[in-house]
Amino acid sequence: MKLLRDAILVISGVATIVSSSPKILEAELRPETLAAFARYVEATQARIDQERSQPGSFLYIDTLSEPQRSQIIRRLKLGEIYMARLDTRDATGRVITAPDAMIHHWIGDVFVPGATLQQTLELIQDYDRHQEIYRPDVVRSRLVSHVGDDFKIFYRLRRHKIITVTLDADMDVKYRRVDEAHWVSQSASTRIAEVVDADSPGEHEKPVGHDSGFLWRMNSYWGFVQGDGGVTIESESVSLTRDIPTGLGWLIGPLVTSIPKETLEHTLGSTRATLLTRAAVAR
Repeated sequence: MKLLRDAILVISGVATIVSSSPKILEAELRPETLAAFARYVEATQARIDQERSQPGSFLYIDTLSEPQRSQIIRRLKLGEIYMARLDTRDATGRVITAPDAMIHHWIGDVFVPGATLQQTLELIQDYDRHQEIYRPDVVRSRLVSHVGDDFKIFYRLRRHKIITVTLDADMDVKYRRVDEAHWVSQSASTRIAEVVDADSPGEHEKPVGHDSGFLWRMNSYWGFVQGDGGVTIESESVSLTRDIPTGLGWLIGPLVTSIPKETLEHTLGSTRATLLTRAAVAR
């Protein structure tokens, strides 16, 4: 009963704060913040390209020292998800930061026994069904256009931590075949808008970059490897959010700090589970 009363008090407190002072959640995406994120993304892409150009190194986990790499591979084959937080540094070795914002950088891997590279790519590129595969994070998904290995897609995302945030996101996704056993892809958001009163007759978007700042940019880098009786999938996510104002960590903190990791982990777990089902049916 005490836990229930405490939960009711927290919810009531959130509602009171937001309704009485709606500007408390407002944030603005500034040009210098965007420039810093662009530098971070550029340096991250350079690191990934360098790793993939090295003999015997294609995934991030391939660059780890032994026995760490072998231990991770054993865990992946047991069905676990490998997750790690990364930081991209500049030429001087300092972490690249964004003023008045936070850059979230996570990487994760899964291994899907019995799956093929073709099955994996067919699932990942089935954007019209992502709303079924990746719910509840993905509320709606739609393939907008497709030319060769380039895709334009739309997502409606919903994230809940104390408060609920709904976002409409346009993404550009590019795939590239390296060889018969290796593929890569990268995606970048081209537009993210916060939706107010979602799924109601009065729903509308806040001006892009003038919102609550729970997600301003989102890039991801994927690697797919066929081998060892299945497919290893690696996804690296880099996202940009507002910072946490002093005194509001309890309200804003859970959304901007924990959700990037949880979303990537959920995506990888759902991908693995769906592929396992498809691989079993195909046998």
